[in-house]
Amino acid sequence: MNTIHDRYALLALLLRDLRNQSDMTQTDLANALGKPQSYVSKYESGERRLDLIELSDLCSVLGISLYDFVSLLERGER
Repeated sequence: MNTIHDRYALLALLLRDLRNQSDMTQTDLANALGKPQSYVSKYESGERRLDLIELSDLCSVLGISLYDFVSLLERGER
């Protein structure tokens, strides 16, 4: 069983991988969200956690449904 920390690390890795697959820089993604680049950097590094609304907004910009993202997270896939 994964610890909570492991699951947050996986969440951050999944989001970074999806951003990279979308050929977006941190700055590109931040601009699409109306946030500073540091916002993306902080959640990708685990320095900041996301709430459900923020995660939903990220998934929307990255072209994946929240349901599909959570399914990937639960399966532990990258």
